[in-house]
Amino acid sequence: MNRADGRKPDELRKVKISRNYLKYPDGSVLIECGDTKVICTAIVEESVPNHRKGSGGGWISAEYSMIPGSTAERAQRETHHKAKGRSLEIQRLVGRSLRAVVDLDAMGEISILIDADVIQADGGTRTASITGSFVALHDAFAKLIKEGKIKKSPMREFLAATSVGVVAGQRMLDLCYEEDSRAEVDMNVVMTESGKFVEVQGTAEAIPFTKKALDELLDLGGKGVKELIAIQRKELGV
Repeated sequence: MNRADGRKPDELRKVKISRNYLKYPDGSVLIECGDTKVICTAIVEESVPNHRKGSGGGWISAEYSMIPGSTAERAQRETHHKAKGRSLEIQRLVGRSLRAVVDLDAMGEISILIDADVIQADGGTRTASITGSFVALHDAFAKLIKEGKIKKSPMREFLAATSVGVVAGQRMLDLCYEEDSRAEVDMNVVMTESGKFVEVQGTAEAIPFTKKALDELLDLGGKGVKELIAIQRKELGV
């Protein structure tokens, strides 16, 4: 079947990562995946949560939100204390994903706060938030090294995320909203550069799927993550 935007089934949307997008954060990017656009920032704080105090190690946390004009119908503005269940779930996912590839004990007692703000949504906002936030975090660590606050980056390896699914019986990579809204299977895959899974979120929206189908979708997701990490590396020059 033809996809909504003319892509091949195993093709990512066009991805663009613009670094140093904002003036004040320690790391900031605008990531564009097709028509999905997310501003990801990383801000360093010289303190840690109570559960990390005295440990000598740091912490990474994340917040996620969608601005009112990011969707066709106005998204309700959320406050820190009135975040919707979906937003809370996504920001926890972003935080978990980033912590999975960072040696927190090598950070010293500092925190890095990640904010992923969706300014335009067309599917895949959580996966774009993870992929973009990794780059913002990388730049924040580079700034800490330059300032002499840490000796080397505590990042263990690269990380990215993408979506896969089954639409009208066809396995597809990186679903836009029109595809995601009618998918028979919808899955998000968070992976490291070495091919390890950080998180897999998969749901049969209509018909249960087989292990063979799951394996094929994970392989497709792995292909997409590999391509996204190549884009990250190109933008970072590493």
